[in-house]
Amino acid sequence: MEDRRNLFFFYKSNNEIEEKVKNLIELALQNGFRIVTDMKQANIIVSIGEDGTFLQAVRKTGFRSDCLYAGISTVGKINLYCDFPLEEPEKIIKAINNEQIEVRRYPTLDVKVDDNTSFYCLNEFSIKSAIIKTFVMEVFIDDLHFETFRGDGMVIATPTGSTAYNKSLNGAVVDPLLPCIQVSELASLNNNRYRTLGSSFILNGDRKLTLKVNQDGNDYPTMGMDNEALSIRHVEKIEVKLSDQQIKTVKLKDNSFWDKVKRTFL
Repeated sequence: MEDRRNLFFFYKSNNEIEEKVKNLIELALQNGFRIVTDMKQANIIVSIGEDGTFLQAVRKTGFRSDCLYAGISTVGKINLYCDFPLEEPEKIIKAINNEQIEVRRYPTLDVKVDDNTSFYCLNEFSIKSAIIKTFVMEVFIDDLHFETFRGDGMVIATPTGSTAYNKSLNGAVVDPLLPCIQVSELASLNNNRYRTLGSSFILNGDRKLTLKVNQDGNDYPTMGMDNEALSIRHVEKIEVKLSDQQIKTVKLKDNSFWDKVKRTFL
């Protein structure tokens, strides 16, 4: 960590949090860290909030692969992305200085819309009907036409995102050490004309998922990039695959992904 001393704090400002961040900044300066206000100069980006804030921090700073991301929780307990509580700033500095932390690389999704717009997702990409009507998509795995889907939409999740929207759809919780993507349906319609798998399925990281939207007037879906919405008119094709871009996060050595899953859900 000696060559990573430029800290950038990402948080939603209010009077209560400003005072706590001030104390954290003073403690960081006392321990040899430098505070930067330009995210491009940082090699450690620290989000202060909950998991949603962490996702925003990664997105707003450009999914950088040349720096470390760390999450600090403001709700008194650690989350899936936030290993440190804001109420214990000394614990954060001590963990860093005593090398009680390790770097974990989390996979991201590479999503391309109509061969034009591309973006990354850390948790999941979702596509849903924007009106009270189902829509139809042809689903391809690599070059294989897999199924014709009709329903409310789909969620494509990373392993770390498997505990979020995906889990609420009865998808599997996946170990982040497995390079893969998971596809889960939203209210699929199954009858003599339309037939889907009817369950979540997991694809190896080398696979590409292609969704071709039927152009029947309901081709203006709402698409989600983690916790942000993206609306593009007349969407025809979406390609999703596991990206080579990985997010490097700082976590406590004694706080594994499965420790977090147990603490959160059991």
